[in-house]
Amino acid sequence: MLNQRLQQKLLQKLSPQQIQMIKLLEVPTLQIEQRIKKELEENPALEEGTEDEEASPEETDDDLYEEDDKDQDEFTLDDYMEDDEIPDYKLQANNYSKDDDKKSEIPFSAGSSFHEHLEAQLGLRELTDKQKILSEYIIGNIDEDGYLRREPTNIVDDMAFLQNVQTTEHELEEVLKIVQDLEPAGVGARTLRECLMLQLERKDLSDPVLKLVYLIIDQHFEEFSKRHYDKIITRLGISEDDLKSAIEEVLRLNPKPGGLFSDPFTKTAQPIIPDFILEHSEDGFDLHLNSRNLPELRLSTAYSEMLQEYTRDKANKKEMKEAILFVKQKIDSAKWFIDAIKQRQNTLLLTMNAILEYQQEYFIDGDETKLKPMILKDVAEMTGLDISTVSRVANSKYIQTHFGIYPLKFFFSEGLQTDSGEEVSTREIKRILQDCINNEQKRRPLTDERLTEILQEKGYQIARRTVAKYREQLNIPVARLRKEI
Repeated sequence: MLNQRLQQKLLQKLSPQQIQMIKLLEVPTLQIEQRIKKELEENPALEEGTEDEEASPEETDDDLYEEDDKDQDEFTLDDYMEDDEIPDYKLQANNYSKDDDKKSEIPFSAGSSFHEHLEAQLGLRELTDKQKILSEYIIGNIDEDGYLRREPTNIVDDMAFLQNVQTTEHELEEVLKIVQDLEPAGVGARTLRECLMLQLERKDLSDPVLKLVYLIIDQHFEEFSKRHYDKIITRLGISEDDLKSAIEEVLRLNPKPGGLFSDPFTKTAQPIIPDFILEHSEDGFDLHLNSRNLPELRLSTAYSEMLQEYTRDKANKKEMKEAILFVKQKIDSAKWFIDAIKQRQNTLLLTMNAILEYQQEYFIDGDETKLKPMILKDVAEMTGLDISTVSRVANSKYIQTHFGIYPLKFFFSEGLQTDSGEEVSTREIKRILQDCINNEQKRRPLTDERLTEILQEKGYQIARRTVAKYREQLNIPVARLRKEI
C-alpha cells in the first residue's frame, strides 16, 4: 500500500560566495597566501591593487542580464556539510579538515625511500614470479613504523580481487618470512613482541644477558609490558640486577624499525606562521591580523572597461554574447573572491577579539592558572556567529603573543568546580596532574585513585574516571606502566 503525504522541510541555501567564504575561514595564513596567488593566476579579472583604483562595470539593462537569480546554482547546507567534520566544543580533535588529502584504502603509508630500500633488497633474492608479487604487496602494506598491520586473510582476499592472484595464508606466511629477513631487523612484524623477537634472533644468544632478554620477551612479554617485574624475578629466579641488565638491552632494540628510514623530504616540519599578532603595552592590547605578503585585491580595470565596451556594442550584440558572458563570469568570480577574503578577515578578528576579551586576564602575562573555562558556545554568543563558524576560525589558527605562539584551540577547555564553588579550567587540573606524576616515586607511581584523592584534598571536586580521562589526554600511561626499578 502506497501512502502519500506532504512534508515541509526548511533548508538553508548557500550561494557559491557563501561557500567560498566558509571554506576560506578554515585556511591558515600560510595557505591563504597560496590560495590568493592561485586565484590571481587563474582569473585575469582579479589583480593586485587598492579598491580606490577599481573601475566598476556599468550596470546595463540588456536582456542578457535580466536572467532570474534562481537560475544560479544553489547548495543546501546538508549538501555542503555532508563530509565536513566539525570539532567538538572541547576542540580536542586533530586539527585537520575533511578537505585534506585522505589516505588510500590500501595503506602505502611509509616514505617512498623506505619502500625502495626494502624492494631493492628483494632484487638480491632468488624469488619466483609469484613470490615477488606477494612480497611487493606485503611491503606496500608495511606502515611507516615498519609494521604489517593488515591481517593475512585480508591480504589473501586483496590478492584475489585486486590482482587476480590466488594464494593461501600459509604461502603468505612463507613470503612474509622473506620480508622479515630484510633490513632493518624487525621490519614486517605484526606486533611489538614479534618485532623485538626478530631483532633478538639476529644477535648472539650465547651472551647470558641476551639469552635472558630473549627468554623474557618470548615467555614473559605480558608481564614485562605491564611492568610486573616482581613476577618475572620470582618466576625466572633472577636478581634485580639481572633484570636491570636485561631491561637495558631491551632499550637498545628498536620498537619502530621503519622510523630509521623516514624520508626527511616527505616529512619536513612545516613552519608555524601566526594568523594573529597580539602586542601588549601599558595602554592595553593591540590585536591585528598577520597580513604578511597578502596583496590588496581589486577588479581588473581592463576587464571592467572591456565589459562596458562589449555591452555598448548594440550592432554586434548576438556575436558578442559569448565574449560578454565570459568576461562577466570572470568579473563576478573576482568580486566573490574579494568579498570572501574581506569577510574572512572580519570574522577572524571578530572571533579573536572575543577570545581576547574572555581571557583578558590570561593574556596579560600568560599565566595558565588564569585561563577561564571556555567553550565554542561562549565565543559564539559573544560574537553572534554560529558555533560551526567559531570552530572553523579556531581550526589550524595560531596567535603570536609576547609570551609565545599558541594555537587558538589552546584557549578552549571545560570547567570544573572547586569546593568553594569557583569554576576553574580543566587545564589547571591537568597541570596539577602532570606535576604530581613528574614528582612521583617511580618505584611506587601514583594510581588514579591516589591522584583523585590528592586533587580532592586540594579542593577540586573530581571523580576517578575523570582523572583517568585527563591522564589519557596527557598521554600518560597507567601507574603500573610508569613503574621503574
